[in-house]
Amino acid sequence: MTARRAPAAYWTGFAVVLVLLALAPLVLPEFWRRFVTEILIWGLLAMSSDILIGYTGMVSFGHSVFFGLGMYGAAAALLSVKPPNLWLALLYGLVAAAAVAAFVAYFATRLRDIYFAITTLVFSQIFYVIIFTWTEFTGGENGLTFAQPPLSIPGLWAGRFTPETLHWFVLAVVTISYLLLRRITQSPFGMVLQSIRENEPRTRAIGYAVERYKIVAVMLSGLFAGLAGILYAVQNKFAAPDFVFFLVSGEVVIFNVMGGMGTLVGPVAGAAFFLLLREGVSRYFTEYYLIPVGIIFTAMVIFMPQGLLGFAKRRLNE
Repeated sequence: MTARRAPAAYWTGFAVVLVLLALAPLVLPEFWRRFVTEILIWGLLAMSSDILIGYTGMVSFGHSVFFGLGMYGAAAALLSVKPPNLWLALLYGLVAAAAVAAFVAYFATRLRDIYFAITTLVFSQIFYVIIFTWTEFTGGENGLTFAQPPLSIPGLWAGRFTPETLHWFVLAVVTISYLLLRRITQSPFGMVLQSIRENEPRTRAIGYAVERYKIVAVMLSGLFAGLAGILYAVQNKFAAPDFVFFLVSGEVVIFNVMGGMGTLVGPVAGAAFFLLLREGVSRYFTEYYLIPVGIIFTAMVIFMPQGLLGFAKRRLNE
């Protein structure tokens, strides 16, 4: 495929996938309609993590914090403001996630490699304990439940979410987020992040303030992770401390590895593959479904180290 035809093929494929996802809620049963919407939300979380793992070379086990704080920020808005307002929920959730991301970034980015990963894990557990024990505000172990806010777009739409309109709203947010992140990663800022990934000492030697770029990368990643948390809260109408636990961060890393790091699209594909695999296997191995899932994941790491997207690209270029 020539360099001139490649962008056209890419955007054609992007448009086809977008149309199929838009039509999905009209043809799928209720369970699968909801499941596809959740895949989009988890895909956004995986995509936000790819900014750190794939583009900057920093493995984070603290993304559950940003995801969970987005949920609890949205919950705080929906419980304190009557009637519930979707846009205030978005604002509260994004501010909460961004504030925590800035706090974590200030300390964690001073470290490298495994020490950065461990630091993010520590912060994840700290916030998990705070949320789990601060019963008066967070509901503790039981979490928070709230009413779903209406979809109110001034001058265009005002009404309650239906499964179809919720899916289309989530699809629109995820699509816009992808286009924004794609533009950022292809900008000079994104090129510096990739330079840090490839050779941090050399990037620092030629004059770039590496720590500042890392801080911005963590904040940007945390912001979009918080956005995913808000969408999950709006869909499910609850926030629980389990989503702040570090196991969620571990799953996000798996999404990236399975789909292909440093691609944005790959982590979304990895999230879809993992969630569909887990759902399918758990129907036949209800109690021990993690065993076949783990075997498949191990085989993919060994035989497809570049992930699903890298494998697909290699096959198409043969």
